[in-house]
Amino acid sequence: MQVNPTRFLSSLHALRQFGAAGIGKGVRRPAYSEPDIAARDWLAGEMRDAGLVPQFDPVGNLFGLAEGPGLLLGSHSDSQPEGGWLDGALGVMAALEIARAARDSDGPQVSVVSFQDEEGRFGVTTGSNVWSGALPLNKADGLSDRDGVTFRDARAAVGARGGDFVDPKRFTGFIEMHIEQGPALDTAGEKIGVVDGIVGIRDMKITLEGQQNHAGTTPMELRRDAFQALARFNHLISERFRNVVTPATVWTIGHVSLHPNAASIVPGKVTFSMQWRDGDAARLKRMEDIIRASAAEVAQTGFKLSFGPMLGLEPVTMDATLRGALEESAEAQVPGLWRRMPSGALHDATNVSKLMPVAMLFVPSIGGISHDFAEDTAEADLVTGLEVMAGAVSRLTQWA
Repeated sequence: MQVNPTRFLSSLHALRQFGAAGIGKGVRRPAYSEPDIAARDWLAGEMRDAGLVPQFDPVGNLFGLAEGPGLLLGSHSDSQPEGGWLDGALGVMAALEIARAARDSDGPQVSVVSFQDEEGRFGVTTGSNVWSGALPLNKADGLSDRDGVTFRDARAAVGARGGDFVDPKRFTGFIEMHIEQGPALDTAGEKIGVVDGIVGIRDMKITLEGQQNHAGTTPMELRRDAFQALARFNHLISERFRNVVTPATVWTIGHVSLHPNAASIVPGKVTFSMQWRDGDAARLKRMEDIIRASAAEVAQTGFKLSFGPMLGLEPVTMDATLRGALEESAEAQVPGLWRRMPSGALHDATNVSKLMPVAMLFVPSIGGISHDFAEDTAEADLVTGLEVMAGAVSRLTQWA
């Protein structure tokens, strides 16, 4: 099974044109936006040309189905509001090229998928979460983005394209190729990372409501300033996490909505996102307890406290057989220039692991940059990743 690097790179650059933005190779292709739907229509045509049967499901996940049971390869093609050209897209186009190569060589049955809303406009890896059965569709429909648009209304953009959910039983396993989105491989001069596990994630919104008031006449000791409440909360959790977390643990307050957000008004209300990630489910729970207790302590100083729904996924260990095939292929392609490593970023493979064995491989990210217009990887490294994954698929004859 011989992949065609020129065809692969050409297709990857063609996908980049849908939502091209910013400088360099930036992409703006959020889930259900016009560029996203146009890209999926184009992908459906490419799948058909590769001898696959394209099928959209009710939430816009797009599958390119081979004739018989076999491996499923892919990732996602939606982007962050200011994203790069490779996050997710690389895995989809690498999968499509391997499916083409399998067809050209009368090789194994390889199906392809581009999951919808991996980037979390409405939650956490929404499309694959619904497909896995972990998130019921009626519950997903009630989710909303930061502008108040519901998932139900957004997925209406799929329209008549949407058919039935694809039966996961037709797939024997799932492999996802992705950029690292971190600096480890690039810094070390290594070419491939074979993922051994994906961290778990927790994500929820917290609201603290105090008292809106005049910024010039309200004494400091009488203020119930929502921003100061947030600042105290951030300080408390940072102090209390010290004896719980490891150097690999991360947490982020990434989105803050301050009301009324005016220079001369003491803010009366703040709603903010709280997200934390770790490879140990018990540690994630201990962090949750600290977060809730710290927020409650801040609220005792004159604030009304409320928590939004808890979203999240459990840590996942990669399948030993699939991972072993990737490791063998990596050693054959780039001996000594690969490593086994965890994924600190979340991926659709986490949800798919509820249905079948999964594995992942990484290629380097230049400077460790991702979720930014500046995201990039050397094209030679992209091709190396493609060849390693194709080599693994060839080794997995009993799976495909």
